[in-house]
Amino acid sequence: MSKRRKKEYEKVVSETEEIDEKPAEEKAEKKEVMMESKDRIIGARKAFFYSIVIAVVFFGIGYLINPAITGQITAPTSTTDQFIFISPPGCLNCAELEPVAREVANTLGVPFVKTGFTQEMENPGFVLIYNDEFLGAIGFDSEELLKIQVCQITEHEGICEEAGELQPPEPPTPEVPKSDKPEAHAFIMSYCPYGIQFTKAYIPVIELLGDKADLEINFVHYIMHGEKEMTENTRMHCIQNEQKDKFTDYLRCFVEYDDPEKCMGEAGIDKNSVETCMQTTDDTFGLTKAFQESQDRFPPYALDAVLAQAYGVGGSPTFGINGQQVQVNRSPEAIKQAICSAFNSPPEECGQTLSSAPEAPGFGPVGSGGGGGSQAQC
Repeated sequence: MSKRRKKEYEKVVSETEEIDEKPAEEKAEKKEVMMESKDRIIGARKAFFYSIVIAVVFFGIGYLINPAITGQITAPTSTTDQFIFISPPGCLNCAELEPVAREVANTLGVPFVKTGFTQEMENPGFVLIYNDEFLGAIGFDSEELLKIQVCQITEHEGICEEAGELQPPEPPTPEVPKSDKPEAHAFIMSYCPYGIQFTKAYIPVIELLGDKADLEINFVHYIMHGEKEMTENTRMHCIQNEQKDKFTDYLRCFVEYDDPEKCMGEAGIDKNSVETCMQTTDDTFGLTKAFQESQDRFPPYALDAVLAQAYGVGGSPTFGINGQQVQVNRSPEAIKQAICSAFNSPPEECGQTLSSAPEAPGFGPVGSGGGGGSQAQC
């Protein structure tokens, strides 16, 4: 490892930051898109630091409800090139994926090291040190995701060829009822990593087609991520309804930083107006009362319950256009095409090409890509 990087690691031995999961690119993009996203992925992860003796790892696994998992690797690590396979207690597929991880390490020509984790998780993770560079601490739940992630951060030709072969095909653009001004609804939970994933892909489409179609963020009829989710759902509703011209600016900031106060300030939002709207909305729908009194594991959230029922919403995200639920890849271009197919006469904006790289689950900047073809929901 270079002296400069080793010095950086030693300087921040006690520091940790949340690492966003960066899974797959779509098959049509294959290696080219993977290479384009490599710098963004490494930039998002290089804030993770580790000690030579023991590492404290924060890494987001988009296949878990909670995107931030905190724990400690239970064996010492060194700074030499190696692939460290993290096998936590409670892992459902570690035995199945360990041979795949060993194969990847062998292809890279680095030692394979297996270690435990102090916290229970459903999926394994890995730490990769390659060519004297620390490249990431990442969670995965399939051979496809592992190889695509390793391809993105190493550009290893052999791994990238295998990753391209494993990419799932993009689903066809769905058939939806047509109208002069399509109406689209993205039902999310504001703290669901998959809802955030869809929102990141939806924002550029709202910015492109917002004047030509009615494009909304709506909310699933129950809460899975605590009171903060109930509050944020209501805040988004109020900003969208009362200060719509500033809504996408707020969303762009929120999905990257998870800091509502900062994001309202940066977007120039009237906070007093939002607070008044939130209180009125809460009183009208009995949101806090229902949350506090509910005996259900996931308390009800009635704000968009009627609309959610009409669209058959069963999780976050669920997407619907002109009264019909549709399945699309979570990329701006795929969402745009679905909406544009619903116009009687598509506007010229539909001819503009957006990114076809699916966004990754969890918080992170819009346009960072790194997602796969998964249709996972909270």
